[in-house]
Parts: sequence; structure tokens; C-alpha cells
Amino acid sequence: MIPRKAALKEIDNVFSYFPICGLIGSRQIGKTTLALEYAKKYETYYHFDLEDPVDFQKLLDPKLLFESLSELVIIDEIQRCPELFQFLRVIADRRQDLKILLLGSSSRDVLEKSSESLAGRVSYVELSSFSLTEIEDPKKLWLQGGFPKAYLAPDAKTSFFWLKNYITSFVERDLRSIGFNLEPQNIRRLLAILAQSHGNVANYSDISKTIGISNVTVKKYIDILESAFIISVLKPWFENISKRQIKAPKIYIKDSGILHYLLGVDDKIDLHPKCGVSWEGFAIQQIIGKFAHDKNDAFFWRTNAGAELDLLIVRDGKKTGFEIKYTSVPKVTPSMISAMEDLELDELFVVTPGNDTYLLKENIQVVGLYPLLKRMDITCHY
Repeated sequence: MIPRKAALKEIDNVFSYFPICGLIGSRQIGKTTLALEYAKKYETYYHFDLEDPVDFQKLLDPKLLFESLSELVIIDEIQRCPELFQFLRVIADRRQDLKILLLGSSSRDVLEKSSESLAGRVSYVELSSFSLTEIEDPKKLWLQGGFPKAYLAPDAKTSFFWLKNYITSFVERDLRSIGFNLEPQNIRRLLAILAQSHGNVANYSDISKTIGISNVTVKKYIDILESAFIISVLKPWFENISKRQIKAPKIYIKDSGILHYLLGVDDKIDLHPKCGVSWEGFAIQQIIGKFAHDKNDAFFWRTNAGAELDLLIVRDGKKTGFEIKYTSVPKVTPSMISAMEDLELDELFVVTPGNDTYLLKENIQVVGLYPLLKRMDITCHY
């Protein structure tokens, strides 16, 4: 098992302030493994999986069950039983001796619609794919993605076979199990389109025409895929400047392994036409995971005239820009200068696949992705 020390620390941080911690993330991302690893801190813990009919039945009468429980209670796939949230509010208020760890495969926004009664009692930790600072083989992580079973597969062929089955299960079964009743064929076609347009500004009209569904339905499907952690929707940033700016979001397949499976990439990612944009998405997800409190801190910026910035993180009153370059010799571009001036950036990092760090221009620094992530190893999502 690959240690996930940062995530374990985040759970500890949440429990120092709240009686309930919500651990959320994609299915098969390792939430249960992490929760059981965290449970080793306790002499006594209880694990209930709501996909297990026996455990589900036990939790139909939670008041009686919880009377016999102490220390730590883990409830897996909590989105399958939203009726529990009201009861957990009462437990959180009455049982100061009990910590509750909820595991869910839907986003915080979706869960919070069912858990308004837990306001002030719960905070969430999102478990993402493996970080570059957690593993030993950066190229393998980029190629095969950060799902444990995909990354730990012995080769790309085995990894993509697992990812193929993962996507099939997600489309045909998992979406329904987390509360979304969608047409599988349309979701498959949408995923194929999003893979081909990975990192592009979204054009809902073109997508709706290609699939044969309405713009409203496309946006609904996009929201659902984001809620299930399959895609990442990067919002545009607007400045009060004279230049006209792009107002539609960018969409990325969140896990690089899933992207490469959908694109039909083999083990030679460096030779693939989508190599550059694939690495851009990979780097952006890694940076957001380390540097942003949540997705509301992260943006991109682009003007109609062509000036752009791949990633802007606004946090604690500071604007930090990131330009992603799959090259070892990046140069200062007019877009970088425009971004520095128009957005009044505090600093701009030009992120490369290498390990070198040096100043390209005042407040514009070239830095390798791995050294940058090590510098930013300060995640905290509560």
C-alpha cells in the first residue's frame, strides 16, 4: 500500500474541529483503504458498508445500533442512505466520545444537499488520485493515472484493461448507485467527446448536436460527471479590463489514465498528438490538489485576442499564475506578460516536466512540476 500521509493528516485536522468527517472521492480511489488505515489510531472502530445488504439493514435502526458503538464509526457509500444525515446530527450533538467518518462517491455539493442538518458538525476531505509526491515513478503516474489499481498495475496494457472495466462499471452501474439515472450510451459518447476536446473551452452547442441531446441536458450531464469526480470543470476568471474575455469553462478528464484509455493511447504517450494537452491537464490537477483549498480557488484566463493563462489560483488575497509547458526550454511569451500585467499576478510559475528551477524574468520563475509540488506540500481542505 502506498502511504497517503497528507490525507490522513487532513482527516485528523477535521476531527480536531468537527465530530464528523466526510471523505469523498471517485469510486475505487482508495477511500475505504485509507479509512481503515486511519482507524488503526483507535482501539475500537466499526465499519459499515451501505453496499452490503447486511450492513444496510443494521443501519435502518441507527438509534439502537449506535448505543453500543464507541470511538470511531466508518460508514461507507453514505450517499446510498441520505436519511441517516438527520440522525447523525443528533448523535454528533449528544455523543462527544464518538467520531464519525463518512465515505461518499458524490461531491461535497451533492452530499450537502442531503446533509444541511449537519451544518457546523461536518467538514470534507477530498481524496484525489495519487500525488506526484506520493509515488516513485512520475512517468507511470502520468501514463496510467492515479487510481491505485491502475497505477499499481505491472504495465500500461493491464492498467488500461482495468480502466476499461472501471469506465464500463461507472457508466452502466455506478452512476445509478450514487443516484443518477442516465442513458449509458449518451454518457459514453459524451466521455469520448470530452477526451478529444480535453482542456478546451466547452462548447455545449457543438456537444449537443453531436450527441443529439439538448444544451440543458449536456450541462446536466457535465454537472453529474463533475459530481462523480470523472471530469474537472475549470472556471474562467474575469478582470475589469478593456479586453474581451472568454466566459465559458474549460473541461478536463480528471484522471490522466482515464483520459489515455479514452484516447486509445499505448505506452508511448510522448509520441501521441495529445501529449502536450494531456500533460497540461495532469499538471493542473496535481497543482490544484496541492495548492487550492477547493475548486473555487482555481481558474483559467483567456481573452478573445488570444492572451491566456493555464491556471490561476486566488487564495488568501494572493494571485498565483501557472503556465504549463511540456518543454525543457520555455521562453517568456506575450501571453505571460499580458497575464502578469492585466491580472496583477503576485508571481507566475512556468511549470515544466523537468527538475530545474530558475528565474526567467522578474516574478516569472521556471520550475519543474515535482519541485513545485514539494514546495506546495501544504494541503488543507477544511
